[in-house]
Amino acid sequence: MTKAAAAAGGTPAKADAAAWLAVLAGSLGALMATLDISIVNSALPTIQGEIGASGTEGTWIATSYLVAEIIIIPLSAWLERVLGLRTLLLLAAVLFTAFSMLCGISTNLTMMIIGRAGQGITGGALIPTAMTIIATRLPPHQQPIGTAMFGVTAILGPVLGPLIGGWLTESISWHYAFFLNLPVGVLLVTLLLIGLPHQKAHLADLLRADWLGIIGLALGLGGLTVVLEEGQREQWFQSSEILQLTAVSILGFVLLFAGQFLAQRPVIRLRLLLDRQFGSVALMGVVIGMVIYGTSYVIPQFLAAIADYNALQSGKIVLLSGIPSMILMPFTPFMIRHIDIRIAVGAGLAILAASCWIDTALTAESTGSAFVDSQLLRGVGTILGFLFLNQAAVSSVSPQYAGDAAGIFNAARNIGGSLALAAIATLQDQRNWLHMRRIEETFNANSVDVQSYLAGLGQALGSPDAALRTVAQTIQRDALVMTYNDLFWLLAVGILFVMPLVLFLRPLPKGVSLAAGH
Repeated sequence: MTKAAAAAGGTPAKADAAAWLAVLAGSLGALMATLDISIVNSALPTIQGEIGASGTEGTWIATSYLVAEIIIIPLSAWLERVLGLRTLLLLAAVLFTAFSMLCGISTNLTMMIIGRAGQGITGGALIPTAMTIIATRLPPHQQPIGTAMFGVTAILGPVLGPLIGGWLTESISWHYAFFLNLPVGVLLVTLLLIGLPHQKAHLADLLRADWLGIIGLALGLGGLTVVLEEGQREQWFQSSEILQLTAVSILGFVLLFAGQFLAQRPVIRLRLLLDRQFGSVALMGVVIGMVIYGTSYVIPQFLAAIADYNALQSGKIVLLSGIPSMILMPFTPFMIRHIDIRIAVGAGLAILAASCWIDTALTAESTGSAFVDSQLLRGVGTILGFLFLNQAAVSSVSPQYAGDAAGIFNAARNIGGSLALAAIATLQDQRNWLHMRRIEETFNANSVDVQSYLAGLGQALGSPDAALRTVAQTIQRDALVMTYNDLFWLLAVGILFVMPLVLFLRPLPKGVSLAAGH
């Protein structure tokens, strides 16, 4: 059926096989990019040992990827205009695969960081451009199916990463967490060549580019992400490095704002944030990013420290939140068409808050089973919140700015993840110390009950020193459990804080199912 026939009142045009292959390629690329954010988390101690990196140095294996990705995501719309969509994605897919191989053969920290940064730069371009493929290759009435595919892969990536990384590390070798991308990359390139038409590059646009904004975006977001990731380890502003990076970040944002006024076409239009709906969507996107990345970090930490779970066992618990994504995937096109966006996002945020609230009742005896209900609820809430906010982000602006909107929204989600990890690191130290002191204050050394308990414990263990060590370990464990409860409580409160922003959302236009990045 031609477009003319469709316009004349016939059956709406349907996408051909090549278009669906392109959509599959976009979703596969997004999955590969989001998966590699967290795939090294489970294998990190093993990788550090084999490449001779200390614990502090090893954190850059994860941080370098996130910093590079968060810089490139907002630039993807501009790169697409300059290079053409297919050329950009082919370059990104080939280079992502090559950098993955470099990571897999790394024998020292420098090689690994170069490889991970390269993965982040190239993988970051695969995420928002997946939305562009859906918008340009599918007719409106079939776009909900495409957005469901993209949404599920974007949600599953962070939760599948720890499981796959843990399994490969335990069963084969950590190297295969990176070598896995070779067959996926070959498949992705094949799908892109078949499914996407070639577009003419506009290299002359490089001369007219908003270089102030491009440099400012790299310095601003890059510096901010490193400060958030490394701040707690470096004692924040007591560190000269953190102070310097903060200055770099401020300078970057000044250049970015200058580009908004001086450039004929800014690299990314921050004015979009002044729109009531889009600004609300971006802020809610930050919070959803905090929940997705925060919980996928905190839960394995809790299970390892309290329940003595290994990486693979923890990964299985994190994966539970992906089950609702798979179940709901066939129904998401229907939901996008028929459920009011305000109801869907409000319900999603409420469910996410409830899932975090359930996890505020953890005890020292809690195991993975304590997270089953909350993880399943979290999966439902994420589907409702993320998919509909993703839709609202690009449909709340005019079509020519949809690519900028997609970049800002995805960057907001990743910034939320960085904020969550920074807050967790800081609060974990502070609240753990506070709870330990509070528990210790309840122990009166002159109390007959305390002395009797220690004496009995000493006899059972064979020495008074062993009894004191056991009590100290119990205090540390209970304080840590209370700290994790505090973290989940703060996530729940953060979600409730942004829920009123749902009122600023406008219903989606009738007949428009998805307005993805262009």
